[in-house]
Amino acid sequence: MTGAGTARATVLVYSNSPDVRAQVRTAVGRRPAPESPRIDWVECDTYDEVVTQLDEGDLDVVILDGEAQPTGGAGLARQFKYEIDDCPPIVVLIARKQDAWLASWSLADAVISQPLDPVEAAAVMAEQLRRRSSGIPVVR
Repeated sequence: MTGAGTARATVLVYSNSPDVRAQVRTAVGRRPAPESPRIDWVECDTYDEVVTQLDEGDLDVVILDGEAQPTGGAGLARQFKYEIDDCPPIVVLIARKQDAWLASWSLADAVISQPLDPVEAAAVMAEQLRRRSSGIPVVR
């Protein structure tokens, strides 16, 4: 990512539900903040697709649906944080605010609760994109 005017960020969104993926894209938008780069979305509906995309690299943020079936996003987040060097920031979608403990266990960098609030979703994404572009290290 470079200056916001010409920069682009690649964000992966994983859910087995096309509706959830569409809700995330709509809530976050193409540019979550004026200084944020424009987002190029990569959608995945299976664990294998997510792993393939992570192996290819060049992802700036990963959004994982904690309610995805058969493999939930919280477990994937924890796995990726332990297995991937320089893992991109991971945001976990949770069904209820009370599930925040699970996102904490998952080592997620941020959490967004459903139903999705566009202001909250955009703010969380803008912060994660800023962290990634500034080179703030991932804490394990």
